Amino acid sequence: MKKLLFVFNPHAGKGQIKDNLCDIVDIFTKGGYEVVTYPTQAKLDGYNKLCKCGQDYDMIVTSGGDGTLSEAVKAMMTFDKKIPLGYIPAGSTNDCAQSLSIPKKMLDAAREIVDGVYFDYDVGKFNGQYFVYVAGFGAFTDVSYETSQTMKNKFGHAAYVAEGIKRLSKITGQQMRVEHDGEVIEGSFILGLISNTISVGGMKKLIASGVCFDDGLFEVVLVKTPKNAIELSNTINEAVLNKLNDKHFVTFKTSKVTFTSVNEVPWTLDGESGGKHTYVEIENCKQAIRFKLKPNDITAEQTAVQCSAGDMIMTEDGHPVVIEDQYEIED
Repeated sequence: MKKLLFVFNPHAGKGQIKDNLCDIVDIFTKGGYEVVTYPTQAKLDGYNKLCKCGQDYDMIVTSGGDGTLSEAVKAMMTFDKKIPLGYIPAGSTNDCAQSLSIPKKMLDAAREIVDGVYFDYDVGKFNGQYFVYVAGFGAFTDVSYETSQTMKNKFGHAAYVAEGIKRLSKITGQQMRVEHDGEVIEGSFILGLISNTISVGGMKKLIASGVCFDDGLFEVVLVKTPKNAIELSNTINEAVLNKLNDKHFVTFKTSKVTFTSVNEVPWTLDGESGGKHTYVEIENCKQAIRFKLKPNDITAEQTAVQCSAGDMIMTEDGHPVVIEDQYEIED
């Protein structure tokens, strides 16, 4: 029987895992897995657990918020082989889950892990640290990790919004030199996002369209520092409407970008503190993590390639089925 390690944050998202744990384990067991559960006890506990014994399992599933997922991915990037990763969202915002169309209902997410197909997803590398979907600096990027867990559990996404509003009057720009693909950009920016997601902080319209999660490219958005309150208002309105014009925004796609500043700039990685830096190098690790997701438009192209390569078979009704040992196949 295949072995599955289920690592979950018991406090994420108002502790909803407590009402679903037995049913989730039952779904995995019926799916042919011998399940070992591990409730995390503190920050980085999930990371340490996976680093210690994660490679002993055939499947890893994690449940919690974006921070819990980030810990799992960081640990799995140290593995010698690709092991499939399933994700059951339970946090307040769950940006990555929204991007990958993972259901909000925990039991539905568990079923899709059992019945799903493999999808190799790009991961970011930030001065040697890994992140799942976004690295950022500037306005509002510290809201997630400076909002207390109690507030998150009590008010959910509204807690982030309330914390963000407090910061409107304190927005300041950062003078940056940005280099990518032979181009140099210099200026003052109030916000910078280097991402592989359609949702940041629960906002789906801030990132330009055309996001592809496995193309080896980041979407980069830099928001120029406004000269006055009216310009700030216009910038915010344009961001909400996803009309990122050249006057207020710089946007591009790249696999590698560097940022240089005179002063130390605080960064965040997947909503958690990434430290203060004067120099940052960000690289895209193409298709580095293997998720297990339901068959959909996101997974379709990879599924077709895997089928043609013989890594999958198709049932009579056209449903893709992963062969048992696919997770052992290295790129």
